[in-house]
Amino acid sequence: MCKMEKSLYHRKLWEIKVRLLGDNSKAEKLRNSFASRSPTSLWMIRVVSVLLLWSCFVHLMALGDMWGPRLFNGWPSCFNQRGLSTALEMKSLPPKIALPPKRVYQNNGYLMVSCNGGLNQMRAAICDMVTVARYMNVTLIVPELDKTSFWNDPSEFKDIFDVDHFISSLRDEVRILKELPPRVKKRVELGMYHEMPPISWSNMSYYQNQILPLVKKHKVLHLNKTDSRLANNGLPVEVQKLRCRVNFNGLKFTPQIEELGRRVVNILREKGPFLVLHLRYEMDMLAFSGCSHGCNPEEEEELTRMRYAYPWWKEKVINSEEKRKEGLCPLTPEETALTLTALGIDRNVQIYIAAGEIYGGERRMKALTDAFPNVVRKETILESSDLDFCRNHSSQMAALDYLVAVESDIFVPTNDGNMARVVEGHRRFLGFKKTIQLNRKFLVKLIDEYTEGLLTWDVFSSMVKAFHSTRMGSPKRRLLIPNKPKEEDYFYSNPQECLQLLDEPLRVI
Repeated sequence: MCKMEKSLYHRKLWEIKVRLLGDNSKAEKLRNSFASRSPTSLWMIRVVSVLLLWSCFVHLMALGDMWGPRLFNGWPSCFNQRGLSTALEMKSLPPKIALPPKRVYQNNGYLMVSCNGGLNQMRAAICDMVTVARYMNVTLIVPELDKTSFWNDPSEFKDIFDVDHFISSLRDEVRILKELPPRVKKRVELGMYHEMPPISWSNMSYYQNQILPLVKKHKVLHLNKTDSRLANNGLPVEVQKLRCRVNFNGLKFTPQIEELGRRVVNILREKGPFLVLHLRYEMDMLAFSGCSHGCNPEEEEELTRMRYAYPWWKEKVINSEEKRKEGLCPLTPEETALTLTALGIDRNVQIYIAAGEIYGGERRMKALTDAFPNVVRKETILESSDLDFCRNHSSQMAALDYLVAVESDIFVPTNDGNMARVVEGHRRFLGFKKTIQLNRKFLVKLIDEYTEGLLTWDVFSSMVKAFHSTRMGSPKRRLLIPNKPKEEDYFYSNPQECLQLLDEPLRVI
């Protein structure tokens, strides 16, 4: 096409000159004048004409770059190839996200924190420590994660959370650094800092009146315990909303974990609705809690040995059956199968197990898989290589389960641990998504009566349904018990200050 255009060039040029001269006589004179010129003159004219046309073309291309590839839509392909490639490049670029302006304040010192516990206990602690740092006007150093607990996970903050997003998305509230400035770091290396665990369930006046003076005095303060160090209730609304903002907006998992989570959700969605079952029937939970219902004598002995092996698990002598009757044990796989069936859960629904290795393996899972044949795990729906980056990293595996649990159609935890409570709160924030809050004390009593033949199936099922009809994650007020923070509702399971009615648009915190 380009060659054809070139051949038309001289003809077009002649027609333009004829039009400019206005009549045939003038055109004839022009033709004679051209004929009378020397070949050198004609060659020079052609060169000048080509240069002028080329100059016009270059200017047009510059305008195309300025105004976008649409300028050359409809031109022959030899002219707009660059424009097309530019358009493709522009479409592939991610949209720029405007960062909030930095908050300017007089820095009172530096706060270092070491989180303890599993992923979701640390997640809540990070939210609390960001909030504390903001209201003390200090600089927070990216929190250190627990590497010495039962799970022995060496993951750093940046291996689980998007650290750059964490810092930038909260910069209008608090200054966060990845590490101490060199001058301050030398002070820490010389031992010139203060270290302590803050008091559990404290309010903001404790941090203002007792912790802040220590920061000002020592310049660097290291809080070496962070679990439940901020009260559930009695805090200003703006404090509670900042805790929510960190939890729901500031803490994003790494792109690799987020992408894998989306893939798992898409695989499950292709086959229909799915239920996430947080089946907390793992060896560490059973050993810690002393719950051994359904275990054989060898397993009971193994769990007891583990409990004594960890000195920070303070309770050693535990009556398993008494604890179970009080509703303080996680439901067994067998009890879970009965409960889900009694609740009327479709037998063919996909059930994703959000947990580690189930104690007792397939033998203990048989009742559940017989009742619900579509039981899956991340290990069964993904290729082994997909999980290589997070294998032997329990917190990264838990992050993947967290993402799937938040997106599920129904979430059912069999224990009220940190993951169960934090996921429940996140699902409330996303529009009160269905979360079945099982009452274990009620259930084990009913299950025992049913298995002993004291209740028919119909009566058993109707009682389970009726009792849990109001325990589906619907809006409610947080239960407040003065001077008993461990017994009241956990802030992160029901962050009511940050929620809205179902008919309101989703609030961005």
